[in-house]
Amino acid sequence: MDENPEKKRAAFTEEEEHADKAKVTSLRGMYRNWFLDYASYVILERAVPDLKDGLKPVQRRILHSMKELEDGRYNKVANIIGNTMKYHPHGDASIGDALVQMGQKELMVDTQGNWGNVLTGDSAAAPRYIEARLSKFALDIAFNPKTTEWSSSYDGRNKEPQHLPVKFPLLLAQGAEGIAVGLSSKILPHNFNELIDASISVLKGDSFEIYPDFLTGGYIDVKAYAAGARGGKVRVRAKVHAEDKKTLVITEIPFGTTTGSLIDSIIAANDKGKIKIRKIEDNTAEKVEIVIHLAPNTNPDQMMDALFAFTNCEVSISTMCCVIDDNNPIFTNVNHLLETSVMHTKNLLNQELEIEKHELQEQHLFSSLEKIFIEERIYRDIEECETWEAVIEAIDKGLEPHKKKFYREITTDDIVRLTEIKIKRISKFDAFKADEVIKQLEEKLEKVQHHLDNLVDYAIDYYKEIKKKYGKGRERKTEIRAFENIEAQTVAIANQRLYVNREEGFAGFGLKKDEFVAECSELDDIIAFRADGTFMVSKVAEKVFMGEDIIHIDVFKKNDDRTIYNMIYRDGKSGISFVKRFFVKGVTRDREYDLAQGNPKTKVLYFTSNPNGEAETVTIYLVPRPKLKKLVFDFDFSELAIKGRSSKGNQLTRYMIRKIKLKDEGKSTLGGVKYWFDDEVHRLFTEERGRFLGEFKADEYLIYFLKNGRFRIVKPDVQIHFGDEILFISKFNEKTVYSAVYTNADKEHYVKRFQAENAVDKWMEFISEEENETLVHFSTEWFPKITIKFNNRKLKNNRDPETIIVHEFIGIKGYKAKGKKLSRYPLSKIEEEEALPFDNESIQEKLGIENAIPVFKPKIESENDEDPPVEDDGQISLTL
Repeated sequence: MDENPEKKRAAFTEEEEHADKAKVTSLRGMYRNWFLDYASYVILERAVPDLKDGLKPVQRRILHSMKELEDGRYNKVANIIGNTMKYHPHGDASIGDALVQMGQKELMVDTQGNWGNVLTGDSAAAPRYIEARLSKFALDIAFNPKTTEWSSSYDGRNKEPQHLPVKFPLLLAQGAEGIAVGLSSKILPHNFNELIDASISVLKGDSFEIYPDFLTGGYIDVKAYAAGARGGKVRVRAKVHAEDKKTLVITEIPFGTTTGSLIDSIIAANDKGKIKIRKIEDNTAEKVEIVIHLAPNTNPDQMMDALFAFTNCEVSISTMCCVIDDNNPIFTNVNHLLETSVMHTKNLLNQELEIEKHELQEQHLFSSLEKIFIEERIYRDIEECETWEAVIEAIDKGLEPHKKKFYREITTDDIVRLTEIKIKRISKFDAFKADEVIKQLEEKLEKVQHHLDNLVDYAIDYYKEIKKKYGKGRERKTEIRAFENIEAQTVAIANQRLYVNREEGFAGFGLKKDEFVAECSELDDIIAFRADGTFMVSKVAEKVFMGEDIIHIDVFKKNDDRTIYNMIYRDGKSGISFVKRFFVKGVTRDREYDLAQGNPKTKVLYFTSNPNGEAETVTIYLVPRPKLKKLVFDFDFSELAIKGRSSKGNQLTRYMIRKIKLKDEGKSTLGGVKYWFDDEVHRLFTEERGRFLGEFKADEYLIYFLKNGRFRIVKPDVQIHFGDEILFISKFNEKTVYSAVYTNADKEHYVKRFQAENAVDKWMEFISEEENETLVHFSTEWFPKITIKFNNRKLKNNRDPETIIVHEFIGIKGYKAKGKKLSRYPLSKIEEEEALPFDNESIQEKLGIENAIPVFKPKIESENDEDPPVEDDGQISLTL
């Protein structure tokens, strides 16, 4: 009997609902599983390099593919990409890009054709037009199938290396950058030779330091590098020099930039008014040359600082040392990477030696077996044997007396191999040659065993050989130096004009119909003093309220203690007039400060701003009143001490002042400005940093010499760029005598003594690079003494060294004079001796100098961290 149709329909519907519920998967579960799978895959298989060989999977597969194609000739990049696709499942674009990047690093891949330009950012030609092959360096350090672990490719058709047996810190040499899911890696490239030296230090147990080095050159500040760990950073700069007062030239660019991006950043800064340039030219070919033509009346030193502050001429690069270790991402530092690489290299070398030892032992074993087999005529014992087993047994029996000589047991395979020796070889067997072969094998075994017993020394020799073969031409390109901190506000170009409406109390660069105050930049602060004895500092804007009744307004310089304000005010409560001198250093923007005593109706009667601390004399006229006899008197501000802005000042008079007139402008009471020279950054500083040069008054100058023989006399300024070629710097004294030894184009040595002409801000040359003259020795001693040694290899008769007292050998002449030839014989070396003792009367008598000033020449590098005391007229001479 049939079931009820309605019951059947209900049962079917219930089963359908259960089936639908079984298919439902939580979105949270999908996200957790799939996302983690995807993230893990990207981290392990795409973006982050491996600790063991320093390669990302695509790089490893490219190198393995190129090794497969290796025949000593170049291969089309298109062919390399096609062959690599057997191992890499992510398309030809990713393979091609990775190969071009490796080729541009000039280490593992030998290239031919247009591979682009890391300087200009030009891309490489299409893969069908360019060619590549493995470099000799790559073949030496990255491949050995005997020590390589293999795994199946993504489709199971091929075998690919899990890691290449790289015996070099390749990751640190090439650098790496990758963005994965949830993390990223940025490891900067380091210098090839320095990595080898550091690897040797690791093996010896010595300390080491490694710092980044870039193909683009430039400068690098590594103070915050922190061994490349997470949170570390470096600052890199372009190499910029002033060709003349109107032209700057960039010859090297920062890492991570191109000439195109650098020029774009300079143009953008110019458009925003932060710098002023007339035009810019890109003459880059094999080397970088970007010529910047400055706008008229532009200071080239200030412009250099502005380029570092506002353009990509200086960039900061953060480091993130993330690598894959045993299928897990770890954060570490470059020191750990190098130490791990060295230990891995040591282990690989050990494996190679063990493999070589085993192979030599096997060769030695079979050569010995062969010799015994033939010399003992064991082959005759098998003539009567009828079965194969009998043949093996007969040979084994014949070898029995000799088995103790071998390092392992003789196996059936060894005996079978003996049976394969041809009759022709047996008939022509030479026992003497066999002994020679065995002896050579024993010598090789002894050598390999020695390397195994002294593995550290063997590894050191390995690194030295790598450096010898491939280190030439890989010297450091990026110069390590400390950078000074450039405040954008101090180097910003004055691209705006500040105006003020004193009555209404508004100021800004938008009030073009009101009173002009000064040139300023959009980054400047302005300070305004009001008639009620208050002042305020605010950021410059198009229009900003500074308070009514402004008596003085100017651009504010933070921490400026040389601008002194002289003020006379009448207190609103007591009616007494006070006088004060003060400076304004650190303040809070848009906060009102009171210079008086805070009483209502206080009024400023006299106010001046003095940029160099000038102290004037004023005449005070009092309001006449009964019994007041002296209605007029003078007051000299120089008699008043300079204090902070919060001091109420000294009482000037308790009588009412009718007017105040300026009598004498006076002079500065601050004295000169003290300057220090920091030999690390090659800049001047007004705070105690580096070596003290002296206190410079308004009419005193600085002189500095370069290694190329040029010198200049300038007004000291913290914005001056002295460059890397600085030789000597000091306060200028026109009586100082300079001594120099140089060689001309014919390699003849000349000596000259001269005094510098007092020509301010003019480049002068005491030797000429154009005439191939090279500076050998430079001194500022009054009585220098040198020893000359002769090149006896070019002389028939040997000559002993001679000592020359320079001031007796040649007199003082002009800086353009040729000087006097040291000797008619060829010289090999010139050594500086201790100068003759200083004698003031002797100097006056011999040189005709009155009131001679001794020259102090302290060394830059002290034996301890404390700077030795140097007098105000101290001078600095850098090592030539």
